[in-house]
Amino acid sequence: MREIVLLIGGGGREHAIARSLADSEVDLYACAGNRNPGIAALSSGFETLDTADTDAVVAYAESIDATIAVVGPEGPLAAGLVDALEAAGIYAFGPKQAAARIETDKAFQRRFMAENGIPGCPDFETFDDMEAACEFVDDYDGDLAIKPAGLTGGKGVKVIGDQVTADEGKAYIRDSDYDRIVLEERLVGEEFTVQAFVANGSVRTAPAVQDHKRAYEGDEGPNTGGMGSYSAPGTDLPFMDDGDYDRAVEIIDATVEALEDYKGILYGQFMLTADGPKVVEFNARFGDPEAMNTLPVLETDFRDVLIAARNGEALPDLSFTEEATVCKYAVPEGYPTDPEAGARVEIDAESAGEALLYYASVDERDDGIYTTTSRSFAVVGRANSIGAAESIAEDALAVAGEEGLQVRHDIGTDELVQRRIDHMAELRDA
Repeated sequence: MREIVLLIGGGGREHAIARSLADSEVDLYACAGNRNPGIAALSSGFETLDTADTDAVVAYAESIDATIAVVGPEGPLAAGLVDALEAAGIYAFGPKQAAARIETDKAFQRRFMAENGIPGCPDFETFDDMEAACEFVDDYDGDLAIKPAGLTGGKGVKVIGDQVTADEGKAYIRDSDYDRIVLEERLVGEEFTVQAFVANGSVRTAPAVQDHKRAYEGDEGPNTGGMGSYSAPGTDLPFMDDGDYDRAVEIIDATVEALEDYKGILYGQFMLTADGPKVVEFNARFGDPEAMNTLPVLETDFRDVLIAARNGEALPDLSFTEEATVCKYAVPEGYPTDPEAGARVEIDAESAGEALLYYASVDERDDGIYTTTSRSFAVVGRANSIGAAESIAEDALAVAGEEGLQVRHDIGTDELVQRRIDHMAELRDA
């Protein structure tokens, strides 16, 4: 029996999911608030709708007789889409609204970790009184990360001692319209992500990935949704020591065990400190861009994962190719503070050469594809080394050109990777 799979979401992450299912025995349909031409080309049908409108998504799922749904972004999870789909008898690979709070409510996330003894939890306090939060900043012995409790698309965090001063941090707290914030100790080290496929008590983890949030080369500028990322052959990254990946997986295992009947993707964002991995945050779905590093090297059929999850079975062991990946996003000029839309995208899947092309937020017109004000497209190189994968990604970007686009060309370069290695060596020797 061919499964009818409904993919919810229209970004680069979802294009990667669609491509991972394209050669499987499934009939793929998709819905999103934006029409992603890459996903549409791989799908039997594409419906443009508000994915946080649970009634609209359920109605579309029922109209195509969907047997499995895959929820890509966090917004529909926060809206309770998985609950609504399953109430309608449609299996959804993703956590229900209550379990998705591990991402959607950072105050809950930290309290959950503390109450369940999850290792890797930093010092933290939660506040709904902003003046009390400012007093905590004054009294705390050290730097703090300021985090809105709710979803901000990866752009709401401010770090005292890195991005802002203490006074600027307090001004940010006072001037914001957030109802609740979390203040937690600033973690110093190198960030990395481990994504886990979870269902029926099974936890299957993917190789580590390092994302780059800052907008400009050299890790300068404001935070973004992610400008690119890289992975190495095997599970570790070059700056990691033996055992660092395993300790991160142990934290994920402990978190899944404490969550009730969690299913879907659990994304652990870690800071590798001199004392080992600490949890920056959890997400309840694939990362974007990290999905574009992970899914292209997944040898196990993602369809088999979904069917096992739906049928209440143990998930299959996952196999990944021994390849490095480098993902680089092209975004509109001025992103993220003052993006300028309307540049023509001069690259397609064929002209990308050896690289994989993933569309994100683009405007498909009769005469071509154009940028919007969000991240436009990503190119991914795969090879036997990070450096070789980076060259493949750069070759594709040369085809795309620079007009109207902004790219972090330093992601995956030997120089940047070596800085990560040197940074961790300094921290361990201090």
